Amino acid sequence: MKTRNILLSMVSILFIWIVFHQVMSAYEQKKYPALGQLVEVDGDNIHVYTTGDGPNTIVLLSGLGTTAPVLDFEPLINELAKSNKVVVVEPYGYGWSDLTSKERTVENLVVEIRTALIKSNVEGPYILMPHSISGIYSMYYANKYPDEIKAIIGIDPTLPGALEYFDESAPAMPKYMSLIAPTGIARLVLYSNPEDFLPLAEEGTYSESNFKLTKILSAWKGYNKNVVEEANEIKNNIDKTKELSFPSDLPVLIISKEEEKVDEEVKSNETFYQSQLHNDTFHKLIILEGHHYLHWTQYKEMSKQINEFTKIVDRRLSND
Repeated sequence: MKTRNILLSMVSILFIWIVFHQVMSAYEQKKYPALGQLVEVDGDNIHVYTTGDGPNTIVLLSGLGTTAPVLDFEPLINELAKSNKVVVVEPYGYGWSDLTSKERTVENLVVEIRTALIKSNVEGPYILMPHSISGIYSMYYANKYPDEIKAIIGIDPTLPGALEYFDESAPAMPKYMSLIAPTGIARLVLYSNPEDFLPLAEEGTYSESNFKLTKILSAWKGYNKNVVEEANEIKNNIDKTKELSFPSDLPVLIISKEEEKVDEEVKSNETFYQSQLHNDTFHKLIILEGHHYLHWTQYKEMSKQINEFTKIVDRRLSND
């Protein structure tokens, strides 16, 4: 009897917490509307944020599990927007975008990104700037719609050939992790360890309002079903794209984090990226000190290098 009462009490507490979380989420979503534009794609809304002006349109694409890409990229956005038009497309399951029932295949993701750009009246050709896993989507985009892509600038991007090069298997997530967001577990963790959800950057890099919004959106979206599905689709997406490469005439800049070199003969991210770049004139690799999320700390140097690279691209196109 005692055990039964304990179990009933635990279930009741869990139920009350889930209801509290759902009520709070509904309240917060009304209080903190999207910073950009919500565009309808296949019946659901995708958040597209646009700022700045300039001759180039840079489209930032986030890595797997980056809860609020617009907020995460903020320091880099602010630097790049001084001389470029900067766009952030938050895929389904991220930031202010809805959840979707569509599979997280590379084909669907690229169609959704492309459609969101078109419906937002963001004109190409685009400079795609993928971070991490979205490197795979950018590779597919550039091969599927080459006339729409002016260049690719990757931030420590995952590329389709990585698993074979390093002889590794694709990562995956247990399906139960998709319960973290709807049950309010993410919110509970946030209350106890909020720093775990925030960028590792110097004080002042991100505003207090940014941190506040990041924590709120993490409570809504932390490891929701779309993120888990995307993680578990990585192997299939790589299998579909592993034969692709950067077109030799497509300008490509890869900015990668520095790794400690133990042995010159050992494979590293640097040697992998070098194997993916084929045009000595318009394919370039830059190594910077920092985290996999290089834009947390290296946003000023990245912006400088990016602007220098785009000037070369523009000169090349004007001479063609």
